[in-house]
Formats: sequence, structure tokens, C-alpha cells
Amino acid sequence: MNIEDLEVKCDILIIGSGIAGLSLALKVAKFGKVVILTKTTLSDCATALAQAGIASVFRSEDSFNAHLQDTLTVGEGLCHMDIAKQIISTAPERIRELASWGVQFSKTKNSDFDLGLEAGHSFRRIVHAKDITGAEIHRALCVAVNQESQVKILEQHIAINLKIRAGRCLGAYVLDKTRDLVKNISAQVTILATGGLGKAFLYTSNPDVSSGDGIAMAYRAGATIMNMEFIQFHPTLLYHPYAKSFLISEALRGEGAKLIDGDGNRFMKDYDSRLELAPRDCVARAIDSELKRTGVNHLYLDISFKESSFVRNRFPGIYEKCLSFGIDITKEPIPIVPAAHYSIGGIRTTISGLTDVPGLLAIGEVSCTGFHGANRLASNSLLEAAVMAHFAAQQCREILQKDKEILPFSPWHAGDAVDSDESVVVSQNWMEIRLMMWNYVGIVRSDKRLLRAKKRIQLLQNEINQYYWDFKITSDLIELRNLADIAQMIIDCAFHRKESRGVHFSYDYPHKRRTVKDTLIRKSVMSDLLTY
Repeated sequence: MNIEDLEVKCDILIIGSGIAGLSLALKVAKFGKVVILTKTTLSDCATALAQAGIASVFRSEDSFNAHLQDTLTVGEGLCHMDIAKQIISTAPERIRELASWGVQFSKTKNSDFDLGLEAGHSFRRIVHAKDITGAEIHRALCVAVNQESQVKILEQHIAINLKIRAGRCLGAYVLDKTRDLVKNISAQVTILATGGLGKAFLYTSNPDVSSGDGIAMAYRAGATIMNMEFIQFHPTLLYHPYAKSFLISEALRGEGAKLIDGDGNRFMKDYDSRLELAPRDCVARAIDSELKRTGVNHLYLDISFKESSFVRNRFPGIYEKCLSFGIDITKEPIPIVPAAHYSIGGIRTTISGLTDVPGLLAIGEVSCTGFHGANRLASNSLLEAAVMAHFAAQQCREILQKDKEILPFSPWHAGDAVDSDESVVVSQNWMEIRLMMWNYVGIVRSDKRLLRAKKRIQLLQNEINQYYWDFKITSDLIELRNLADIAQMIIDCAFHRKESRGVHFSYDYPHKRRTVKDTLIRKSVMSDLLTY
């Protein structure tokens, strides 16, 4: 085997291929050699599944201050004001930049952006591409990135651990899933753009790749993790035995769709005066309450009273997907259930992605800037990712201009014993974590539930860490360890917050505390991470 099979060197290593990672790659390719790591294919990411759009001010009756106030209101006291102002004020420029890269946003007859309305927003400000905004953004970014000669894309490569020496990140150890070998990728700057962690829960709108890899790796490397208790549950995932993680966009409710029970009765009037346009946490808790009160498996979202042509034209993706399962949304309500959707917490960073580990940046959903506070305003996530990519590119240039570290080649050591029961054990533990998190650390929590979850996750982590010595390293085992670490962080942060705020709701502490603080956790790193 040649050394080239084991070692890759670059200026900038980007782990993740969503809007954050690809936008950054387009910017930094101008001044460095870039490697993009994606653990399946370039197109498999949460960005490609985003339906609604990107929030930004484009109309005279709207204002940056109005967008800011909506963000602060939904964030319930935890938003970092300086970050929020900066992201919101630069939003129009970033959206125009996406359009310049080939994103075909929906336009009016006057060629202006067609703006949608979503819950929590005071004005129509959602820039979209019908109901497939994420897919359209990702399509255009993939085309642009594939034309960059300075960018090398490694598909079917999953990061195992960050490579830390003398407290500095110098790349990552990576499993090449196709060739079944571990590579040592060295980089002057490493950027985590790995997205969310929805696969830690039984029901999620996230793709299978969303196993919290970036947060888990950064935690093991000593980075500070922030506000992990804030997991946003989307109120409306399509409930169907063969529909895997298909989201029913909040934009339907923005266009007047109603939440109803099996008898056709609207129930949001019993929970919030804003009805279906209440923020996601309120709607998700209302649905959860109705499900538990009535004992049914699902409720419904109804837009069938709208003109059939309007529904098909405004929501073609949702219409076609539901129709493929025998549900005509122009004639009947859509069966729905809540699901884990977005990780508000993550690796603590600045707006340019800087972490407290030198050489390591994090952008997009994997990070936590404080922009979203305790609850994310709809369509602010793609916005944050695009803005962070812009500022992170400037940060990368500054780092590369400084004296370069000598990038070491550190040999990999790992157990390679193969156990015939490995896949069964991994699958069992994976499902146990997801079921435990859904039941004990889901939409509504309590100290008793969190204590049960904490005790069980400690046992599972001990078992999983032993697997790393007994079993051959596989993608499933890597993700399992990451999910266990993610679960532990969520549980610890949730137990620490003795109040209900934003998307974190506790039976034991139903009110907000007067003192508003972020929850910070950090793993003590005793030595350099030069093995897995």
C-alpha cells in the first residue's frame, strides 16, 4: 500500500457538504487547496431536504429591526444581540450571492423575489424556490463546486476523530468506506459543517447522515459545547409507514393550512391565540399534548380548502410526494406527527466559526453562535449557514497567512477484530438510544425522565467504547459512538436548565427563571488525540 493511500494533505479541510460547507468551499478555493469530506454522496445532506426558504428583508414595509425583533421574540431571551444584528443585516447580500451562483429562486411577475410567510414572522420575507428551496440551493452549489479545480471531493469518507496536537487541530482521521481503510488527512484549517443530530431521536425530519458527528468530535477534542438542551421539534412530519423522514413544510401553515383532529376540529385555539402561526415549539407541544390526551398516533394538517391549482403550484414537491403515498392534499388532510428537526445548540463559535480549539472552525447547524437563542425562528437556519460561511472564509485566509504548522503523519491504531455479532449489537444500541431519547428527552421532559436517561446512557457509552477495541472500525460504529456522546450532552444540558424556555420544556420547572444564561459544557482533554 502506498503512503498516498493513507495520507492526504491540504490547506483547508471541510467536513460536510451542505449549504455551509459548499458555500465556504467556493470562497476559499481562491486562495487554498480544499478537500471536502462527505460520508455518503455530495447530495446527501439536510440542506437538500429544506423546503421553505431563507428569511431576509426585501420589502419596504419590512425592516431589519422587525426581523430582529421576531428573532428575539422566538428566541425567548437567549439570542445574542450582536450576532443576530450582523446576520440579519447581511442577509440580502448573501441571498443575492446564492442567486449569482445559479440558485433559481421563485420570482414575481416583476422579477422580484416571491416572498412567503412563516410562523413567527411579522412580514412576508421568506425567499424560496417553490417548496424545494434546499434542493435548488444544493443543486446550484454542487454544480459550482464541481467546476473548481482547487476543490477535491471525497465521497463515502466518514471522519472518525479530529487530529489534535499541542492543543491545535491539524486535520482528521477518516474512514474510506469504499476501500475500508483509515486515512490521515492533514490540514492547516479544519472546518466542521456536518449539520445536525436528528438521528439521536426515534422520529426525525433529518437524513440518515445527521448523527451529530461534528459536535461529538469537537467535544472529544476539548471544544466548548453550548445549549444542547434546545432541540427544535418540527410539528409536522408526514405520518405514513413508508414515508421516511418527509417534512411537511411550515410554509403550508403560512398559506393558511389548519391543524385538525380526526373529527375535523381545529385544536390550536385551545393552546395559543396565534393558532397555526404560533412558533414551532408551541405548535409541537400542542400536537404532543393532543396525541397523549386522545391516545391517537397522529393528527392532520389540512390545506384542501385552497384552490387545487394554487396548492399544486406552490407546493409541487409536497403534493407529488404525498400523492405517491395515496394522499391527495388538494382533496384530503395530511396525516402528521412531530419530529426532531433542528439542533439549536452545538459547538460554541463566533460568527466566523472560530471555536476555542486553534485551527478548528465550525459553521452551520453544527455550531452555536447564540443567533437562535432558545428557539429558532423559521427559515433563519439556511441564512445563518450562508452568513457564517462568508465570514469563515475571511477567517481561513487570515489563518493561512500566518506561519504554517508542520503537519505530522500520525499512524492509526485501532482494533480490527471482527465479531459475528457486531452488526446486531450496534443496531440494538442505536435503537435503544433513539427510543430512550424520544421517550425521556423529547418534547416534554422531567427530572425523573432525565435521570433515567443519564444512567442508561452512561452504561451504553461504556459498552460502545469497549467495542472500539473489540470490533473492526465501521461507519455504523463511528456513528453509534457519536450518537451516544450527543445523547449524553443533551441529557446533561437539559438536566442543568432548571426552567422551561423556548424548545426546552420541563414538567418540574414550567416557568422561566429571571436569570438568563447559556449552558456550557466542555470535556477535559488530558493528552493529544493522535489516535482514534
